[in-house]
Amino acid sequence: MSLALWCVLVAGLMPILWTGVAKVKGERFNNRHPRQWQARLEGFPARAHAAHQNSFEAFPLFAAAVIIAHLQGNGGGLVDLLAIAYIAARLIYGLLYLADRHLERSLVWLVALVINVAIFVVAAL
Repeated sequence: MSLALWCVLVAGLMPILWTGVAKVKGERFNNRHPRQWQARLEGFPARAHAAHQNSFEAFPLFAAAVIIAHLQGNGGGLVDLLAIAYIAARLIYGLLYLADRHLERSLVWLVALVINVAIFVVAAL
């Protein structure tokens, strides 16, 4: 299995990282009513939860890009490098979210989006 496909797994699990941060840093987590608990979060835990949600939102495009590139048989090592860059960008994105660095976070979000587009372009070549 290619490194890029392993990165799809990592990206798919990334939301768990950020929600774990929210649960550890927030007020006592209530698993009976998680949505109500999440709605009351503020500050650092709320930003961790937002990173969690955004990870879910960003995942489908990345997964589709990597899988399509894999099915096309194009890119090989370049797709692997782009997938690793995407994972790095998304981790930096989450850390910037936690640090409340909104401008830098938005720039890194854009970088990750451009990486997704690049994977599609490589697949098309």
